[in-house]
Amino acid sequence: MSTVPSLEALTRLADPLADRTVAAIVGPWDGTSQPDADAIARLATATRLMAQWRNNASLADWQPAPGSADPALVETLRAYLREGCRLPAWLDPARVARAEAIFMHEGPLSCTLLFCASLPECYVPPQLAEVLHVAGQLEAHTEHRIRQTAAMVFPVMLKGGLTDPAGSGIAQVLKVRLIHATIRHLILHGDPEQMPGAVAAQPPAGPSAGGHGALYQALLAHGWDIGARGLPCNQFELAYTLLTFHYVFLRGMRTLGLGLAPADEDAFLHAWNVVGHVLGVRDDLLPASYDDAAASFERMQAFGRAQTAAPDARPGLGQALMQAMAQAIRLPVIRGIPVPLCQWLIGPASARDIGIGGAVPWPTRLAFGIGRFLSLSLDRLVRRFRPNFSLSRMLVRVVGYHLLKRFLLDQTRPLGLPEQVLDPMRVTVAAWHDEPRAPAWLNRVEDRWTTTGPWLAGGGPGDMNNRRPGV
Repeated sequence: MSTVPSLEALTRLADPLADRTVAAIVGPWDGTSQPDADAIARLATATRLMAQWRNNASLADWQPAPGSADPALVETLRAYLREGCRLPAWLDPARVARAEAIFMHEGPLSCTLLFCASLPECYVPPQLAEVLHVAGQLEAHTEHRIRQTAAMVFPVMLKGGLTDPAGSGIAQVLKVRLIHATIRHLILHGDPEQMPGAVAAQPPAGPSAGGHGALYQALLAHGWDIGARGLPCNQFELAYTLLTFHYVFLRGMRTLGLGLAPADEDAFLHAWNVVGHVLGVRDDLLPASYDDAAASFERMQAFGRAQTAAPDARPGLGQALMQAMAQAIRLPVIRGIPVPLCQWLIGPASARDIGIGGAVPWPTRLAFGIGRFLSLSLDRLVRRFRPNFSLSRMLVRVVGYHLLKRFLLDQTRPLGLPEQVLDPMRVTVAAWHDEPRAPAWLNRVEDRWTTTGPWLAGGGPGDMNNRRPGV
């Protein structure tokens, strides 16, 4: 029986499959601090080819058009797909289907918890925050990174995303896995398995370029001390991030007074454990139950919090996220909600870590505290007669609508997903316009704060621009 490595040891473990793949794409560095132009061109070609991974069925026998790319590069990606797309033997399709139903059932509430709990908790370990900072300059491009996260979550959680050949969850996760390995490779200037020491920070090799060029330059120039920090995007960070997607969501549901039944919590954990397996997380790091996940999260967060990084990227990341959410909410009466809501969902210690511990003016804090107390109290009272009633759910749905509208449904900035993913996503979101468990009058209140009719992308009858006068 194998022994699970210590958390310290996990920081020095990465993802052999993805790392071998990226090393084969880039080629040898020959002791230099910059890959040659051909290596960067191969990375760009690989990125273009990955865009062809549109659904799960296409992975096992994927083959681009003859002559469209170097055969050696194509075979490298095909070998990665053959191994990476294998689902674990312990996968339970019934539990995965139940998790998909939960995500669809909760709808915009799921999105609010993603933005106000899962993402903020990702920023707590300083070294993980540093990688997020250098890999995406999240303070400057917060919305872009939020949308990238959603571009993985929706394909995974849409019906059949993990188990149906027509689904796209496995394809999207395998793209993210290679992105992680590319980040590691460029920061370390080579294959992580062959990097024994430190990589010195250095000025960028040339003028800043747009798109992937700017990202590559930032990664190459950053520097990294493996002895002090472990590897970038290591197994500890991958497993911790996975916990923010399933455990933090379930914890948030409990905090809101909307905790799921134990069997539903188990199903949700199981589905995301499948995602973790495909993402390259070691199976022995996947939690077996809610209590196991809670214990792992507390232990990992304490370990991560004790690490240091200078400068500390966490306050910039946290404050940028809060600002982006405030800008997304067009209804003035609830524009200030994301910060106190986030503070409540993640707790005061994590809020202080990411720089939002004291960011709420006292009138907003007072109003949120009173509203929280009244809504939770009313929920407990009314549920004696109507078990599914929840004013708290309605309020969080309203926040979720505004975040969805800004980050995911803006037609001027469509998500980088295939149409076979975007179409069912739009249909799903449109169907969230009413909460079937709520009384009609509560849905009408929600309409006043969102919009009437289906929650459509820009230009449709449910668009915010077409709301009725006075709202």
